Amino acid sequence: MRREVRFGVVGGAVALVMAAVGGCAPFGGSDDKPGEQHVKAADGQAGDSAPKVPTGPLSAREAQATAQRFLSAWQSGDHRGAAALTDDPEAADAALSGYRKQAHFAKLTLTPGKAGGDKVPYTIAAEIAYKGLKSPVSYGTSLTVARDAKTGEPRVTWRPTVLHPRLGKGDILRTGESGAPPIKAVDRDGKELTKAAHPTLAGVLAALRERYGDKAGGKPDVAFFIHRGKNAKRADHTLKVLAKGTPGTLRTTLDSGLQAAAEKAVRSKSRASAVALKPSTGEILAIANAPAQGFNTATQGSLAPGSTMKIVTAAMLLDKGMTAPNKSHPCPKFVTVGGWKFQNLDKSEIKKGTFAQSFAASCNNAFISQAKKLADDDLTKEARDVFGIGLNWQTGIPTFDGAVPVQSDAQMAASLIGQGGVRMNPLTVASLAATVRGGGFHQPYIVAPSLDGRTLAKAPRAMKPRTASDLKSLMKLTATSGTAAQAMSGLGGDIGAKTGSAEVDGQEKPNAWFTAYRDDLAAAAVVPASGHGGTNAGPVVRAILMAK
Repeated sequence: MRREVRFGVVGGAVALVMAAVGGCAPFGGSDDKPGEQHVKAADGQAGDSAPKVPTGPLSAREAQATAQRFLSAWQSGDHRGAAALTDDPEAADAALSGYRKQAHFAKLTLTPGKAGGDKVPYTIAAEIAYKGLKSPVSYGTSLTVARDAKTGEPRVTWRPTVLHPRLGKGDILRTGESGAPPIKAVDRDGKELTKAAHPTLAGVLAALRERYGDKAGGKPDVAFFIHRGKNAKRADHTLKVLAKGTPGTLRTTLDSGLQAAAEKAVRSKSRASAVALKPSTGEILAIANAPAQGFNTATQGSLAPGSTMKIVTAAMLLDKGMTAPNKSHPCPKFVTVGGWKFQNLDKSEIKKGTFAQSFAASCNNAFISQAKKLADDDLTKEARDVFGIGLNWQTGIPTFDGAVPVQSDAQMAASLIGQGGVRMNPLTVASLAATVRGGGFHQPYIVAPSLDGRTLAKAPRAMKPRTASDLKSLMKLTATSGTAAQAMSGLGGDIGAKTGSAEVDGQEKPNAWFTAYRDDLAAAAVVPASGHGGTNAGPVVRAILMAK
């Protein structure tokens, strides 16, 4: 038999260790438990009786036995004893001690399944008793058993999933009032709004419940649920509802007829979003997205608005006395700003035209040519101080309220035509048209501020009367004989419109924009990657304006 000689340091002395190689018994001896090996204590000497520390993988029998002891202690209420069988007794004791109380479990039965290696499945069956309500609950989970590195003893690996398979760090199981009370949302005339009838409002209705459920007079569900930790990004998760809540009625500013018309209009496109407003008050009348499920681009999108931004730019130029509707204001084929050469669509130009003609034709360089005469923050101030863009809107639901950052050189020039860093959505673009129609900014909202005492945003500066009058004439000209004429054809009343097409890097076709008003109704729509605003987004807005 061949022998192998190794040297090792034991207790500060050099010891000679000889191991059999060949047909001898495995390390640890034939009397060990299955799967175990043993090592001497660090200060042990050959021949003494120092305790041996088991090493190596656990057997299924060890895992099963450890799990049985742990579950038995837990079920009997011996939380400290159960926690002592884990690798983190302090955390386990805290979690197990609060488990029954927080979940309101009156009875608890834990039934282990057959171990598979170091993993042991088990079923938790309990009876919930909460304020006169009783309900059984049962679910399965599992635990893992591992050998303690210091003692060699099997220990349950402590994780939140020992209590429930969906628990994460900081989560706890609770029984009680769950979430905000349900609401019965109704439109401005008292007609109920449901996600079944209006799928595109599903996210809006959920946001309204979260914010106003406790103010609408309802009572929340009583449920068994997972309460997420303080820093969790996920919402609480309901596992079982014991008693349904009672909804309170929440009146909104929406108009169910216009809402249905807006939904039908956006469905005519593969992707589109639209918003309708009441210019005289700022009330939101309709919110629609296609597809109905997914991100709410209509009120939370952040997109370059293209030439619809020329409403703000025109107001700024008029305010500064830099132009007037009938003033000569040519639109050159090319303009260079900050080293960038800008050209009009198809290299067109209006050599001897007026500002009104350039606005109605949406000729870019009529606006970009003014960049060198402007301060970097002029457009930002006009957008914020007159049109309310970028203020903190208190609409009643989550919204992105637009951004017109201070930029310089070519980027500032691009901002004048709704490119550069300018970002909007149908809500903010509809508000531009509504501000022109109403002669001043009225912050959009979907729930009356009197319900929760919130303060609506106010524009720091009123629009100059002459500017308001000139803007209306410019938008009317655009609606009757400019780029918006086709979409607005045949519509009577006090009308005005503006088209837009926003270029997007890596996108073959631009995003199409259109905004317009007809009497006390304003609307805006975006149809991504579709082309010109008048022919693609225009029909969506037209359908909404015709519905009232």
